[in-house]
Amino acid sequence: MTRVAVVGIGHSRFGRRTDVNIGELAFESIKQAVDDAGVDRNDIGNVVVGSAGGWYEESLPAVVVGEYAGLSGAGTMRVEAACASGSAAVKAAYNSILSGETEVAMAVGVEKMTEVDTPTSVELIGRAGSYTWEFENYGMTFPAYYALYAVAHMNEFGTTQEDLSRISVKAHKYGARNPLAQFQKEITLEKAMRSQMVAWPLKLYDACPLSDGSATVVLASEEAAKRLTDTPVWIRGVGYSSDTANLSRRDSYVGLRAAVDAAARAYSMAKVAPGDIDIATAHDCFTIAELMAYEDLGFCKKGEGAKMVREGETELGGRIPVNLDGGLKAKGHPIGATGVSMAVEITKQLRGEAGNRQAPIKRGLGLTHNIGGTGHYAYVTVYSRD
Repeated sequence: MTRVAVVGIGHSRFGRRTDVNIGELAFESIKQAVDDAGVDRNDIGNVVVGSAGGWYEESLPAVVVGEYAGLSGAGTMRVEAACASGSAAVKAAYNSILSGETEVAMAVGVEKMTEVDTPTSVELIGRAGSYTWEFENYGMTFPAYYALYAVAHMNEFGTTQEDLSRISVKAHKYGARNPLAQFQKEITLEKAMRSQMVAWPLKLYDACPLSDGSATVVLASEEAAKRLTDTPVWIRGVGYSSDTANLSRRDSYVGLRAAVDAAARAYSMAKVAPGDIDIATAHDCFTIAELMAYEDLGFCKKGEGAKMVREGETELGGRIPVNLDGGLKAKGHPIGATGVSMAVEITKQLRGEAGNRQAPIKRGLGLTHNIGGTGHYAYVTVYSRD
C-alpha cells in the first residue's frame, strides 16, 4: 500500500465574507495550496469538495468550485458529513490515491453560512439530528443538544461552568494570534462567565460562531510527494465511526461513542498511542465538546477533562496543546471547511510554520478530531512528519 502525504495547504480568512461568492471563496485556499504544492492543475486527478450546503445559493458547489478554479475535467464530487464534511473530503481524496486512481488529489472544504438569517441557520443546524423526534416535536437546537451533554458531565464528574469558560478563554487567546481567525481578540474569564445564557449551562462564549471560509489540502502518493516537496506530512492513520441519529437511543451523555471508536481505529492504523501525540485540533463547536474530546481521545481518563483545563495541560507548552489556531470557537466554523482547516493547521505545526503559536514537536505526530452533528459522524486522523 502506498503512503499518502499532504504536500500543499491553503486557507482563506474565516468570518463574514460578503465580499466573495462560493467559487471565489474556495479559490482563495485552492490557489495557495496549488502554489504550495508546486503542482500543475492538470496533475490533479480528483477534487473532493466538503460542504454541508443549504446556507448558500449553489446546490452543486463542487462543479462551481472546480470551474472557477480552472479544475474542470478532473474527477469531482461533493461529500457531506455535517460538521465533519471537511474530514470526509480529505478521506475521499486520500482513498482515491490509495486506490491507484490518481497520484495527486485535492480536498477542498468550503461553506458560506452568513447568507441566511440567524433563525434560518439555527433551524438548518437544528435539523442535524433526528428531525421528527427532536427538532419537529421538541424544538431542539444545536446548543440544546450539547447542553444535554454538558449537564450530564457536570452531574457525573463535577465539571463546572468555569471549567467550560476557561476553554473559551484559551480559544480566544490563540485566535488572537491567528491572522485568519474570525475572532482575533482575547477575552477574560469574567467576560466569558458573564456572557448571555444560550442553553443552560452553555453561554454565548461557550459557542462557536456562524462563519464563511474555505481550506484546501493537496495530497500525493509517496512517489509523487518525494518529487514535489522536502516537507511531506504523512497521513498515518484514519479512523471514522458514527452513532444514532436519535440521541434518546444512546447509552451515555458524557462522551461521544463515535469519537472513541474513530480514535481507536486511527491509533491502531498509525501504530501510536494517545501519549505520543505532540499537537491536536479538537472539534470545539461548544466548549463541552472540546472537554469531552480530551477524554474520548484518551488524553486523560473519563471525567478528568476539567482537570486538564485547570492545570493548563492543553495550552501551548502543556502536555498536549489543543486548538492553538483558536479552534472552531475563535477561528470560526464554516461547517464544510472545518475538517480541512484542521488538516492545514496540523500540517503547519508539523512543518514548524505556526509562528507565535508553534507547539514543540518532539515525536513528529499531530491529530485532528472532527465531529459531525452531536457525534453522529466522527473522523480522527493522525499525521506524521516522518
